[in-house]
Amino acid sequence: MASIMNMQHLLDNPVWHALNGPQAAWAIGRGQARRYRGEYAPFAALETGSSEAYADLAADLPPGAEARLMRPAPDPLPPGWEHLEDLTLVQMLAADPPSMPDTGADDLVELDRDDDAQIQELVASTQPGPFAARTPELGTYLGVREHGRLIAMAGERIRLPGYVEISAVCTAPQARGRGLAARLVRALQSRAAARGEQAFLHVRGNNPMAQALYERLGFSVRTELKILRRRPAA
Repeated sequence: MASIMNMQHLLDNPVWHALNGPQAAWAIGRGQARRYRGEYAPFAALETGSSEAYADLAADLPPGAEARLMRPAPDPLPPGWEHLEDLTLVQMLAADPPSMPDTGADDLVELDRDDDAQIQELVASTQPGPFAARTPELGTYLGVREHGRLIAMAGERIRLPGYVEISAVCTAPQARGRGLAARLVRALQSRAAARGEQAFLHVRGNNPMAQALYERLGFSVRTELKILRRRPAA
C-alpha cells in the first residue's frame, strides 16, 4: 500500500521524531540512532537506513539484545546484523477535528501507578501488543472498572510534535461487545484534539477487524510501516 502523504512526513518515522522531540527524556542513543529505555517501550529508531545509523544503534544495545525498528520500508540488512522478523503495521490517522462526539465517558477513569498490577494483569490476558513495565508513564491511560476490577483500557504511547499515538486498546474477554474500546478511543481522541494534537494508531496488518473498528471511529489508513526485528550478530 503506497503512502498517501509525502514520505518526509513526521509519521513516516514516528519513533525517531518522538525520541528527538517530546519524548527525548526516555531516549538512549547517539548519532543517527535512538531507542526507548527498555522499561518504557521496545522500539528503536534510525534517522536513515544507512550502515552508519545501524552502527550507532549497535553501540548502545546490550549484548544479545534485539532492536524493533518502525520503518517506512525494509532497509537492506547491514553487515554485522542478523534478521529476525518483519511485521506489517497499518498506520491510521484520526479525523481532525474528531468525527464522532465523546459521549458516555463519565465512568472512564484516569489510571495511575496504583493501578499497575491490574494494568499488567489486563495486558497479560488480552495481549494488545508490546507493553513494558513503565509504558503507562508515556502518556494518559484511561480505563473502565467493574466491581473494582479493570476490564478495559487504552492510552497514549508515542508522542511527536502535533501527534499522539493511541495504544494498548484492550478489553477483558468477559466485557467484549459492549463498546468499551470505542468509548476509550473516542475519549483519548477528543483529549488530543483539545490539546491541538491529532491522534494516530497502528494495527497489525493481519487484523482487518480492528482496522474496520477504527474506520468506524473516524480513522483512515495513512500508510503501511514495517517493524524490523534485528540484532547485531554475536
